Amino acid sequence: MYFSIVLGAFGCGLVSAQTGVTQPLAQLCNATSLPNVLCLNNYTAVMPYHFSRNVSNATYMSVFGSTSVPNDTTFDQVNKTDFLVFDRKRGLDLLGPSPSYKFVFVVNKSVHEAPVYVASQNKLYFSQLAPPPGYLPQLVIDLNPTDPTLSPYLSDPPVYAPNGGTFHDGKIYWGASGGNNSIGGTEQRSGIRTLDPLTNKSTTLLNNYFGFYFNTVNDLVVSKNGDVWFTDPQYAWMNALTDTAPQLESATYRFRPSTGAVYVVEDSLLQPNGIGISPSGKTFYISDTGAQSGPIDRSVGPRGAFFNATGKRTIYAYDLNDKGTSLLNKRPIYLAQDGIPDGLKVAQNGYVVTAAGEGVDVLDEDGTLLVRVQTNYTVQNFAWTGKNLTTLWMFGSGGISKVEWNLQGQRLQ
Repeated sequence: MYFSIVLGAFGCGLVSAQTGVTQPLAQLCNATSLPNVLCLNNYTAVMPYHFSRNVSNATYMSVFGSTSVPNDTTFDQVNKTDFLVFDRKRGLDLLGPSPSYKFVFVVNKSVHEAPVYVASQNKLYFSQLAPPPGYLPQLVIDLNPTDPTLSPYLSDPPVYAPNGGTFHDGKIYWGASGGNNSIGGTEQRSGIRTLDPLTNKSTTLLNNYFGFYFNTVNDLVVSKNGDVWFTDPQYAWMNALTDTAPQLESATYRFRPSTGAVYVVEDSLLQPNGIGISPSGKTFYISDTGAQSGPIDRSVGPRGAFFNATGKRTIYAYDLNDKGTSLLNKRPIYLAQDGIPDGLKVAQNGYVVTAAGEGVDVLDEDGTLLVRVQTNYTVQNFAWTGKNLTTLWMFGSGGISKVEWNLQGQRLQ
């Protein structure tokens, strides 16, 4: 009896005690901090019990701020701020002394993608994907007026469903994700298009892989030698942007416009999505968004891409080989803590930026989360604008917003 009483008391002590709790979890970064910037101490590594966070599903997107932490009320501020700082020194440096977030345009709930800034015009070109299927006009934001304007835009010939974009050698490069026998009176298939913003003329650079249709040319970058690197997941079929089921595996490719040759460079990812390249050109980053996926065979289930929290939502880093032709040393660097890492770009200082759920995450080269920008809509992609490329425009389902900060984008020539 004596021993059982002693052990019982000892066990109760273990249950009731909690050590190492981060206190407080959240606070203003310093005495003069703006109210829209919140610092998270020690990455909230030890939360006081009992805490819980719901899991995202097809109809609900869990965000970090939705975590219930009743025994630390400072965490309640997480959902009430624009910027979350996880690394105090580097985070505050990239935000600068007076960062700001502004919701600018209400748009419909369609996916809005492929933003490309044309500095010579001071305009932002981007796309609206289905719904409705077959929607052809793109959109353009004119940044020249004091109050920017939003208007439809149609190239000649039209480009169907651009999903990723970049700027190179005076032209917009778009990854056209849709395919149909009759879009605007013409057939279009997924591939790579260029658009001359001065003449409004578009040109097809690539529309097949040895006769096979690409699945969903999604995101792309152009390396220093002019090669176009692009991801090709299977989302166009799932989201009714094409009339043809996938004919190829999900993969990432390198395309050389001067010869027309296409090379597969990565085929291990479930749904390769965002792609970015470091300023040195030596490191590539590709996201796998396999957590958002769906059936190919309609007998298995309806069309659509559904979220599975246990699926892939990871950014991988790769080294470029000495010849500049292959990707080596694949390594995971970041598991998205909100949503999936969709659009992906690399800042001028080498930081990796990704659109993830209802916001944008800023990481260092090793995948350390430094800052999160929080929005009230799902962000699909983004682009830097302005003379110094320190304004970030974010595009998504239901909204377009912008951030002013110190983090500078790469200048695309």
